[in-house]
Parts: sequence; structure tokens; C-alpha cells
Amino acid sequence: MCQMSVLVRENEKEELVMESVTRLEVKDGGVEVSTFFEEPKFVPGVQVQTIDFLGGKVFLEHIAEE
Repeated sequence: MCQMSVLVRENEKEELVMESVTRLEVKDGGVEVSTFFEEPKFVPGVQVQTIDFLGGKVFLEHIAEE
């Protein structure tokens, strides 16, 4: 089973959102992540930037406002 760490990347910095993520769902206005034992967490205003399968990381970035 593959469990990932989800991070938000902004201005060359990375902020951990959640570890051991088992599910990620793209929703209107953001991304929802969940694990086996924690409540799902909704991260508003972001989109998936990069998935590093080998490193076990998903990087999110803030959506640019138009």
C-alpha cells in the first residue's frame, strides 16, 4: 500500500498538510486529503502541482487568482 505525504509549496517553502495520506480528492475550490485514522482535511484554494511517487510526496500549489 502506498501512503503519501501532502505538502503545499509556496515561495520556495514547503508546508506539511498531512502524512500517511491514503486518499486525495480534487474538489471545487481545493483538495481533500484523508488517512485511515484522522478526519478528512480540506485544503482550500490549492491544486495538485506535482506527484513524486518514488519519494512518496504530493505537492500542492495555491491557485493563482485572475
